[in-house]
Amino acid sequence: MTEAVDRAWPRTARLDAPQIIDRIADITGVRLILEGPAPGGEVGAAYVRWPDGRRSVLTEGRSRSGPLVDRARQAGIPTARHELAAHVDGARVIVQQRLPGAPPDRMDQTLVRQLLALNDRLAGLLLDVPAPKPSDLYLTADGPGFCLHQPLAEHSARSAALLARVHAVGAAYGSAMIGDDLVHFDFHPGNVLVDAGRVTGLIDWDGATRGDRHFDLVTLRFWLTGRHDELLAPIDRRLDGISRRRRDAYWAHISLRMVDWSIRHHDETTVEHWLTVAESGLDGDRPPGWAVRPLSA
Repeated sequence: MTEAVDRAWPRTARLDAPQIIDRIADITGVRLILEGPAPGGEVGAAYVRWPDGRRSVLTEGRSRSGPLVDRARQAGIPTARHELAAHVDGARVIVQQRLPGAPPDRMDQTLVRQLLALNDRLAGLLLDVPAPKPSDLYLTADGPGFCLHQPLAEHSARSAALLARVHAVGAAYGSAMIGDDLVHFDFHPGNVLVDAGRVTGLIDWDGATRGDRHFDLVTLRFWLTGRHDELLAPIDRRLDGISRRRRDAYWAHISLRMVDWSIRHHDETTVEHWLTVAESGLDGDRPPGWAVRPLSA
C-alpha cells in the first residue's frame, strides 16, 4: 500500500455549545440551558432546555433548510421543527425540536423497508416550487467545506486513482443533479432515530436540496456496503430502475465526499474502508445486483 501523505488538511470545527449558548443569549435574550452532547454526528449537536422546560437540540446549519423540513413533515416524514435560528460569529445555528428515539444500534430488513418508504414520500415534493439551478455534485470542483479534491490527490496513490475516476464521471455526465424530489442529501443510519424498532425521526436536513430522491438511496447503499451486505437487495431493486449515468454520478459524489472527509477527520483504517466501498461501485466494477445499463439519461 502506498504510504499516505502526512499533511494537516483543514478540519471542520466541532460545535462549541457553551460559547454558542452564551452568544444566543447576547443576541436574542434567550438563555438556553445546556444538558449535554447529543450522540453521533460529525460536527456535533447538543441537547438544550428552554427556560419553560422544553427540550431541544442545538446544531449548526442552514436556516433556509427550515421550509424544506416543514415540507417533508407535511408529507408524513418525522422531522424536527426549527424553533430558533441565529447568525452567531459567522455561522448559522439552529435550535430545533427534540424528537423521541435514538440512532439505531443495529440495522435490519425492517428498518431498511421503513427507510425505503420514507424515501418514496420525497417524490415530487418540490414540483410546485420554482426550480433554481440544478444541485451540484462537486465532481469537477471543490464543494463548500466538503467534497474537497486535493486531499484525495495527495493522500495516496489509491485515493488519487479514485479521484481520477470521479473526474472521469464528471467529465462524461456533468456534475449536476436534476429532479423535482426533495433530497435529504445525507441519508444514512446515523441520521435516523428509532424507538422500539419504529423510525421516529429523520434528522440533519442541513444539506437538503432539490433533485432525485434516488440519490439518497445511493448514499444509504454506500453506508451499508461492506458492513450490511445482506440488507442491500431491496435497495438495489429500487436502483436498478435508474440510469447508469445517474448511478455513477451519485456514487462518485458520495465516494468523493466520504473519502475526503475521512482523510481530513478520521484514521487510516476508516479511509481504507471507504476507499474499498467507493471502488466497488465505479467503472463497471459494481457490487452484485447493479446491472449495467445503456448510457441514457
